[in-house]
Amino acid sequence: MRIHRIAALGAVTLALVLSACSSGGSSTTAPAATTQPASSAPESMAPESMAPAIASQLVLGGPPECPQRPFCLEGLQSLYGLQFKDFVALDAGGPLTVEALKGDNIQVGLLFTSDPAIAANGFVLLQDDKGLQLADNLVPVVSQKLLDAHPDVADLLNGITAKLSQDALTGLNKQVTVDGMSSADAAKGWLTANGFLPGAGGESMGTITVGSTNFYEQEILGELFAQTLEANGFTVNRKFQLGNREIVFPALEAGEIDILAEYAATALEFVNGGAGEATTDAAATVAKLNEHLAALGLKALDAAAATDQNGFVVTQDTATKYNLVKLSDLGNPAP
Repeated sequence: MRIHRIAALGAVTLALVLSACSSGGSSTTAPAATTQPASSAPESMAPESMAPAIASQLVLGGPPECPQRPFCLEGLQSLYGLQFKDFVALDAGGPLTVEALKGDNIQVGLLFTSDPAIAANGFVLLQDDKGLQLADNLVPVVSQKLLDAHPDVADLLNGITAKLSQDALTGLNKQVTVDGMSSADAAKGWLTANGFLPGAGGESMGTITVGSTNFYEQEILGELFAQTLEANGFTVNRKFQLGNREIVFPALEAGEIDILAEYAATALEFVNGGAGEATTDAAATVAKLNEHLAALGLKALDAAAATDQNGFVVTQDTATKYNLVKLSDLGNPAP
């Protein structure tokens, strides 16, 4: 969950998100880096040999509240059994964390799973193999009225989410924010490479309005949807950068837009008033989301593998040195 999305959740959901330490995005004013002990618990030991675990040799960096948050250091300790050498308080997935990783001042950092800095710097996103994070998988939310009139829209959009991997979304974000491509050009390149363009063509299939919040990733996703629909005979109106979720979601409910890229856990906690129903399971979270959306005349389609949520990354050098692929690897014996 990123800062731009958190602001849209309102007071109830904001409390939930803060407890999860899922604030995302770079802050306009980053806090100064400070260091504090990672934990008062004993040094992390690998059970096979009782030798110190890899985590005990590494420094973790993240937002100041990370040690007390269940989806940050607290969760890494309780779910994965990891004890780090130290913790450095930085920012919430922002430039301080990126620079600390690049400078080897920390070896593990909290970024957000679709952050373009991961692709730009060749960082390795460690797989959350035990399911620590809530399932903020990308999911299209669509007007049920549109789906009733054009059932094929679901097939077209589900085709996109079926191919949208984590690396693909991060790469698209990098193309726009780092390489300077337009959202439209980045989307066109990906759609062409993955066989969505050119489409089946056709004329007079109807007019569809695709919306987005004021976030570059949302505009890229909106372009993926819009260009695919246009290639299959629909006329598409784009209403991008409309504002935060508190503005855009009501527009979706009111029929002012027909399609919005959403994030499963965040969307669920928005529509349920922060009831805590989101889980680490994407399919279950989308199913629960649809229970709430039905009364609003909306439907969530299939979730992508791509997410935008808390993630823990290392440099390629650190990954190679310690043979790291997933978070549980940090519990292996240190070499």
